[in-house]
Amino acid sequence: MAKVSVYNMEGNEVGTIELSDAVFGAQIKEHLVHMAVVQQLANNRQGTQKAKNRAEVSGGGRKPWRQKGTGHARQGSTRAPQWKGGGVVFPPTPRDYSFKMNKKEKRAALKSALTSKVQDSSLIVLDELKLDEIKTKKFLAVMNNLNVQKGLVVLADVDNNVIMSANNVPTIDTTLVTTLNVYDVMKAKKLVVTKEAVAKIEEVYA
Repeated sequence: MAKVSVYNMEGNEVGTIELSDAVFGAQIKEHLVHMAVVQQLANNRQGTQKAKNRAEVSGGGRKPWRQKGTGHARQGSTRAPQWKGGGVVFPPTPRDYSFKMNKKEKRAALKSALTSKVQDSSLIVLDELKLDEIKTKKFLAVMNNLNVQKGLVVLADVDNNVIMSANNVPTIDTTLVTTLNVYDVMKAKKLVVTKEAVAKIEEVYA
């Protein structure tokens, strides 16, 4: 089992915690991590881009000039792609970019992402994260104490004071254990997890 330090909100080390090898010491499967990231980005795409082909643009029903004898190249329609106002040759059409991963693959990808953070010493465990009011300045003070400029804060349960305080910080995101995903974990330079959240992650994903 990996052993990491536990810090308080002032940035002082207050103990250590043993992390479960089933979640934080798993075999890293890079192809599944890559697939999970691609899947999330693909599923976020709207797929509503559309342009008209030559059959869909208006006009162009009449041949612009006779076939021979004009000195011009032969033309069948003023809505052919080479004409101004003509249709697009291979236009984008609305489509669904999403694809599925099975549960075992998703779970293995998340374990790989969490394990990589432990191995890179990018995982910070907090004994607790509590704010008595919604105050961005106080939240930033905690992050500065932990030397976190860009990261992801993982909470066990909804805490509006913490979540709302972090909303105005563009470089730091918050998430819950139940909504934790590979893309957010890999994007974060530092992963800040409360002790309560660590226990919940091990319970849910072990």
